[in-house]
Amino acid sequence: MFEEIHFEDYELNSQRTTLGRTITEADIVLHAGQTGDFFPHHMDAEWCKTQDFKRRIVHGTLTFAVGVGLTANVINPVAMSYGYDRLRFLKPVFINDTLHSVVTISEKRDHHKRPHQGIVTEHLEVVNQNDETVLVCDHLLIVNKKS
Repeated sequence: MFEEIHFEDYELNSQRTTLGRTITEADIVLHAGQTGDFFPHHMDAEWCKTQDFKRRIVHGTLTFAVGVGLTANVINPVAMSYGYDRLRFLKPVFINDTLHSVVTISEKRDHHKRPHQGIVTEHLEVVNQNDETVLVCDHLLIVNKKS
């Protein structure tokens, strides 16, 4: 869905929640192949039995990619991603966990070089089926102003 949302339209503390997505064995295998990250934490079930979590954990980069991807149901043609800040992995994610994302508009400020644009910060929380936050980060958007 395309929806023009200008800088002035964003409301601080407004929030949206995405649908969920269950992480599968196939996700881990595909991600390992795409990134080259075959660390035993993700791929070796027997070795993981000797570690703290006792089972394989999902790649942090996969958790991040899925969490961000879930937010892509709204496409704003007058905004573009400026990057991500303060990325933290708070809890491990495991095979068969179901994740959803909560996006909160946490900051708005003028762009220091572009007076016709502003920067909007979306605070992203990725949450599992037990209502535990597993990842947080801030997504910065450059957004056109109306005037």
